[in-house]
Amino acid sequence: MRLHNEGVNEQIPVLREVDHGTARLMPDVDRERAWLLTVDGAPQSYVDLDAPDHLEFEYARRLGHVVDGAAGEGAPLEVLHLGGGALSLPRYVSVTRPGSRQDVVEADGGLVALVAEHLPLPEGSGVTVHTADARAWLESAPAASADLIVGDVFGGSRVPAHLTSLAYAREVRRVLRPGGIYAANLADGAPFGFLRGQLATFGAVFPELALVAEPAVLRGRRFGNTILVASDAPLDLPGLTRRAAGDAFPARVEHGEALARFTGKAVPVDDAEAVGSPVPPEGAFGIG
Repeated sequence: MRLHNEGVNEQIPVLREVDHGTARLMPDVDRERAWLLTVDGAPQSYVDLDAPDHLEFEYARRLGHVVDGAAGEGAPLEVLHLGGGALSLPRYVSVTRPGSRQDVVEADGGLVALVAEHLPLPEGSGVTVHTADARAWLESAPAASADLIVGDVFGGSRVPAHLTSLAYAREVRRVLRPGGIYAANLADGAPFGFLRGQLATFGAVFPELALVAEPAVLRGRRFGNTILVASDAPLDLPGLTRRAAGDAFPARVEHGEALARFTGKAVPVDDAEAVGSPVPPEGAFGIG
């Protein structure tokens, strides 16, 4: 991905103050209508308006792998996205699973307006965007109303504390239909205090868990994104493993005894003890 240079691309960057920071949309010179969204310098989303099924970021592709295995090929889903950004994953679901109904909850109204203005959704996308707090929306959502819930909420570069607790995990399970799937984008590094706590928390609510991450992250060699996957029904682990291994930067799927060993003695986190994910090291998610 190469970003805009003067004279290379007629598109020009867009800079705007939004509710929770400074948002910037930068065109990718390699794709005519592709844009990178950052907030306060942290990458948030990448969208190609001509190829909405293109997921540029590795973590987004891994969330896409979860979508791909959530039901039969092309079957529509009812999806609740907690965290919106530039709507990369909702666009992906719309084109790979036509007829899906999707609600997106994004707390930053200024960001919602910016994306609607410069990266509008196509007619008939089936996506409805709501400006609200993710946990408050979840608590008001009907029981058993979603096939898939995606947690991708970052305040700056950190997952907010109120979206990490046992009470939050119980609300996720309440809103999911039987057999539904929760997938969350989490960021951590060694010694993985936050990530282990999340595994213990969701493991106390869901009988089936998996973790998707690059081996270098799991070995503690660098800070990075991981995808937590949870369900009350058996997951398609062979399919998820195959898709994750086929990426340009292959990821591993941990589950069962290996995941229990990784979780160790971590205990579930309640609201009073919940903390946001750690601050990434400088440059961990920076733009080169």
